[in-house]
Amino acid sequence: MKKAVSLILAGCLAVSLLTGCGSKTAEATQAPATQAPAAKKVMTIGDTTFNSENWEETVDPHRTYNGWACIRYGIGETLVHYTDTMELEPWLAKSWENDGNCTWTITLQDNVTFSSGRKMDGAAVKQCLDHLLEVHDRAPSDTKIVDIQADGQVLTITTSEPNPALMNYLGDPYGCIIDVDASDFEAGIVSGTGPYVVVDMVTDDHLTLTKNENYWNGTPKIDELTIRTLSNGDTLSAALQAGDIDAAYGMAYEAYPNFENGEYQFSSIQTSRAFFASMNMTSPIIQDAAVRKAIAMGINKDGFVATLLDGHGVPGNGAFPNGFSSFGGEKVTTETYDPEGAKAVLENSGWVDTDGDGIREKNGTKLTIRWLTYPSRQELPLLAESVQASLKEIGMDVDINCTANRREFLKDMASFDIYASALVTAPSGDPQYFFTTSCLPGMSYNFGAYENAEVSALIEELSTEFDTAKRGELAVKLQQAILDDNAYVFCSFLQMNMISKNNVTGYTAHACDYYQVTADLDIN
Repeated sequence: MKKAVSLILAGCLAVSLLTGCGSKTAEATQAPATQAPAAKKVMTIGDTTFNSENWEETVDPHRTYNGWACIRYGIGETLVHYTDTMELEPWLAKSWENDGNCTWTITLQDNVTFSSGRKMDGAAVKQCLDHLLEVHDRAPSDTKIVDIQADGQVLTITTSEPNPALMNYLGDPYGCIIDVDASDFEAGIVSGTGPYVVVDMVTDDHLTLTKNENYWNGTPKIDELTIRTLSNGDTLSAALQAGDIDAAYGMAYEAYPNFENGEYQFSSIQTSRAFFASMNMTSPIIQDAAVRKAIAMGINKDGFVATLLDGHGVPGNGAFPNGFSSFGGEKVTTETYDPEGAKAVLENSGWVDTDGDGIREKNGTKLTIRWLTYPSRQELPLLAESVQASLKEIGMDVDINCTANRREFLKDMASFDIYASALVTAPSGDPQYFFTTSCLPGMSYNFGAYENAEVSALIEELSTEFDTAKRGELAVKLQQAILDDNAYVFCSFLQMNMISKNNVTGYTAHACDYYQVTADLDIN
C-alpha cells in the first residue's frame, strides 16, 4: 500500500512540474484524455399484429389501418394525445377551439421537427391532411373537412357540417402528421415527428428503427429498435424465454405462467378492444331473427373469459366496456346465457332435430353456422372454440374457418354467416367511431352488411351533437337498437398485458392501445 501511494505521489509531482513549466511543446504533445464510447443500445420487441393480416403492411398512416404501426412504434404522432381515461390532451397541437359550428382553430407546437429535418408548421400539417383526405378510405367521412388554411403555426379547419368529434378523429392513427415531401408512399415508409425513424421494413417479418436525432420532446434512449412479427403464440413465448426478444405484445394467456418467475414484468390495462361477432345479414340462415336471438342466448361469455382466457378480460354486454364514461355497456340490456331458453326459441321457430344427430333442421336445412375468424388475435380462435361448444348444446353446428386469409372470404358474402373480429370500439374516447365504421351501410367495418334506418338516423344525429351528455344518451340508444336486432354479439373486452424483461423500462400498456414505443422506452 505504501509503495502504491509513493508511486501515485511521484506521478502527481511529475504532472505538476510539467504543468508549471507552461511549455507549449508539452501541451502540444500531451495525449488528450479519451473516454470509451457508450455501448450501443439495441432492443427487439416481438409483436403479433404487425402483418398484412391485420391491415398493417406498412407504416404509412394514409393507407387503410397502417397508421396503427406508425403510432405504436414511435414513428408518427397526432395533433392530440389520449390519456388512460381516454380524454384529449395536447400533443402536436398545443390548443384548439371550435366556434360552435363548422370552424376549428388549431395552434401547433412551435418546436417540432420531422425526422427529415423539416420544421412542422401549418403549411406542412395542411399538406399532410390534404394528402390524407385525398387517399384515405375513412378520413373524409369521419372528419368532414372541406377546407384547411395555414398561417404560421395556426390551422383553420372548416367542416361541411358541425363535427363535434373532429379532434377525436384527428387523434386516430391515420391522423399521424408526416412530412409528405420526405415520405416514400410506394414503399410505405414515412417521415414523422416521433422518436424513431424507419431504416428497414419487410412486411410480415420485421421493422428496424433508429432514434430520431431531431426529436422534439426528449431524447430517445434506444439506438436501434427492431419489431419482429411473431404471429404464432408459441413462437413468441419461446423467443422471449430464449432472450431472442426483450419484450412482447400479444402473448398467449396460457404462456403467462412462463413469465411469472420474477425475471419479467407485466404492464396491464383494461381497454375497449372488443371481441365480437357480426351477423352476416345477407345470409339466409342469419336473416331468421330466431336464429340470431338463439345465438346471442347460446354464447357463454362468462365461461369463455373465465376458462379460455384465464380471467384475463371482461365479459361484454354492449359495444363499450362497463363504466366507460356515460355510454358504458352496463347501461344497455342484451341476451344473457340461457341455453334452455335458446332451445325454446328455436323450437318455436320450427328448428327441430328430426334425425337425432343433435343438430336441428328446418325445411330440410341443417342449422349450421359458418364462423369466420382469424388467428393473429389469440382470443379469436379461443372464442370460436368456446362458441362451437356452447352452441352445439342448443342444436347448432358451428363450422369454423380461422384463417389469416380472411379478407378473401370477406369479399364473398356467401362464404360465411358470422364474422368474429377484434376492434377497439372507442379508440378516441368517443362513441361515434364504432357506429360510423361498423353500423352504417357500406362502411369499412360493417362486415355483415347491417342496415337499420333508425340506427342510421341516430348516427346522423350523434355526428352533429356537441353536448357530451346528449352524445352519451344517443350512444346508449344506438347500442340498444343493434342489440335488439341481435346484429352483433359483444363477447368480451381485452385486458391488455405487455410483457418485458426486468431490464426494460418505459414499455407501458395504454387504454387506447397506441403509444407502445415512446422516447421513455429503455433497456439496461
